[in-house]
Amino acid sequence: MIIGLVTAVAASACYGTGSVLQAVGSRRSAREEAAKGATTSTTEHGGPSLSSTAKAAVTWEFILGTVLDLIGFGLGALAARLLPLFLSQTIISANLVITAVLSIKLLGIRLKQLEWASIGVLCSALVLLAVSAGPEGGHHAAMAFHWWLLIITTVLLVGGGLLVRRMGSKGAIVAGLLSGLGFGALGVGVRILNGIEPFDLGQLLSDPALYAILIGGLGGMYVHTVALQIGSVNGATAALVVGETVLPGAVGVLWLGDSSKAGLGWLGVLGFLLAVVSAVGVAYFGQDTHGALGESAADQPELAKR
Repeated sequence: MIIGLVTAVAASACYGTGSVLQAVGSRRSAREEAAKGATTSTTEHGGPSLSSTAKAAVTWEFILGTVLDLIGFGLGALAARLLPLFLSQTIISANLVITAVLSIKLLGIRLKQLEWASIGVLCSALVLLAVSAGPEGGHHAAMAFHWWLLIITTVLLVGGGLLVRRMGSKGAIVAGLLSGLGFGALGVGVRILNGIEPFDLGQLLSDPALYAILIGGLGGMYVHTVALQIGSVNGATAALVVGETVLPGAVGVLWLGDSSKAGLGWLGVLGFLLAVVSAVGVAYFGQDTHGALGESAADQPELAKR
């Protein structure tokens, strides 16, 4: 349990730092495109074009953030196999706190009092979850469940990605939620993946959960990049928290046997609900914290100084 908790906290730190660095790279790229007078940086709906997203992904800040995300993925995968999903994913989702604090320094953001209050509630909720968490459930699920995980993950990220592009600048929170669902599916896939213990390459490569992990991870990163380009880094990350917490938490309890300590089920439910509500609060109160895609540095004094 202790190793799992430490691993989940480390994954949270990597994800939180990575998100802010990716936001810095995305926004610098957008400002540079706007300064050049580029007409291909946004779509007709006001969202980022594929080319602008690709350019954001090759900035050094974004690359460093992605490396941290990959490290976080490895640590998070280990935590998902050592802890109940409702605990491991919620701790990892606490990267929202790290994102908020770092965004003050690196993005020049001033958090509202209600945002700080929501972050405080989230931290309290994590304590409740840690106290109430019992032993993890099993790693086995019917093969039909593996296939459904792959199908649902693919439909959500492909269909959702197209929807976000049509929504344009209004789609930041939706994009954040979709990326969270993708990362949540990744956590579930890691938990049920065949061919790990004992290692069997044939079973591993033939398991649909492996491809759900790849689609959830890569698709989630892409949609999260779009969210960072068009909306508040804190709001997008908070929406991500809801997606990657609710889905795997429910799956773990309903299908994989995760549970709380005897007599503390109510505390786990309370902690889980508070975590989700507080994350929604950060998303709602912080959604207008940033300027729109392509806003110049001159329009953002804090960023213009950097």
